[in-house]
Amino acid sequence: MAIEVIMPALGMAQDTGIILSWLKSEGDTVAQGEPLMEIETDKATVEIEAPASGVLARIFAAEGEEVPVGQVVALIAEPGEKLEELPEEPGKGASVGAGVAMEVKTPGGESVKASPVAKRLAETYGIDLSEVPTSGRRVTKEDVMAFIEARHEQEKERPARRRPVSPKARRLMEELGVSPDEVTGTGPGSVIIARDVLAVSEARKATEAPKKPATPVAEESLAVGKMWKIMAERTTGSWTSVPHFYLTRELDVSQFVEWRKSIVASSDVKVTFTDLLVKAVADALRRFPRMNVIWDDGKLVKRDSIDVGLAVATEVGLVVPVLRHADEMGVADIARVRSELVDRARERRLRPDEIGGGSLTISNLGMYGIDMFSAIINPPEPAILAVGRIKDRAVVVNGQVVIRPVMVATLSCDHRAVDGAIGALFMKTVADMVEKPLSMLN
Repeated sequence: MAIEVIMPALGMAQDTGIILSWLKSEGDTVAQGEPLMEIETDKATVEIEAPASGVLARIFAAEGEEVPVGQVVALIAEPGEKLEELPEEPGKGASVGAGVAMEVKTPGGESVKASPVAKRLAETYGIDLSEVPTSGRRVTKEDVMAFIEARHEQEKERPARRRPVSPKARRLMEELGVSPDEVTGTGPGSVIIARDVLAVSEARKATEAPKKPATPVAEESLAVGKMWKIMAERTTGSWTSVPHFYLTRELDVSQFVEWRKSIVASSDVKVTFTDLLVKAVADALRRFPRMNVIWDDGKLVKRDSIDVGLAVATEVGLVVPVLRHADEMGVADIARVRSELVDRARERRLRPDEIGGGSLTISNLGMYGIDMFSAIINPPEPAILAVGRIKDRAVVVNGQVVIRPVMVATLSCDHRAVDGAIGALFMKTVADMVEKPLSMLN
């Protein structure tokens, strides 16, 4: 029986994912665990692995398509399974919307079926599927793309011919009063598609708008990607629905600094202060399990593992990769895993199991020269720890004013899951780990 490939949920609040590319084509042999497709969510771009070995028999969703979580996007046939007997559309258990196969006549007069992806491409670029040659028993995406390219070459030789326009783009032209001569097609074969028409319309509005009085401040609208928009929605949702309160402590990190120096001197791994903070927070969560909970629809749910998230800034938004079972790792292991996760986060290549579902997140802005700040909680986690830079300050020790390296840490807490006393006790536990790091060895 063929195995269904579905759009996965990489986070509790994820509703959809965008298929950026298929790494295999219909008819290709795939091995279980081999990268099959690349998808974009609100958190990152990730490669999704094949759930089984076999032949990629059907692709139901096109590249660039936004697909609901749980919808079937492909079928993998088992070795020896007859591909022609497989369904041409997702099963009843999946969301309808990936398209329905249709019967078409080939240029040679033969009756064949067109895949849902081929059908959608044809509709987008104004192509009659009966004109598309195919070498198999189905009109595929590859057949349509080859036809588009061939048509493009013909258009070059016949410039006087009417320019190709997708049906949606033609409707928009009529609604917005845009002429084909004003539009540059960016689709395959220079086909004019909807976004081309909208671009011309927006440019026209900008030139036709009355000029504003000159002001000393220049305004510019910046492009915002899907991840940034979702990040904005999530932080707004957290800020407006999660009752935040804040606990701030000034930490004497003299021994913490010396601890890092000794580790760096004896290890080939580049250990950062963030790595030591992960170790300290993980150890504090193990010693104070009351903080390792989430608020779930009126109930407190205890988590079984200690997983520490790291807030990582990328060009397209904030990403939170998670170090799983951080309390079971040594500092060198934490440093290796952290380095790999941060690199993949910035390259938007995190795996599904490396995103979300943390116990608590650390946000470190010390490298940017920030002394202190308060962070917004990453639901459903109960808290986020914001730390600033380490800076020499004058402090009083045993009645004497001395210079010590100090770091300010602020714990933002969800008051539904954590009250002031619990948060304060946890902060004391973290402070003990940071100010006396040898206690973590006990």
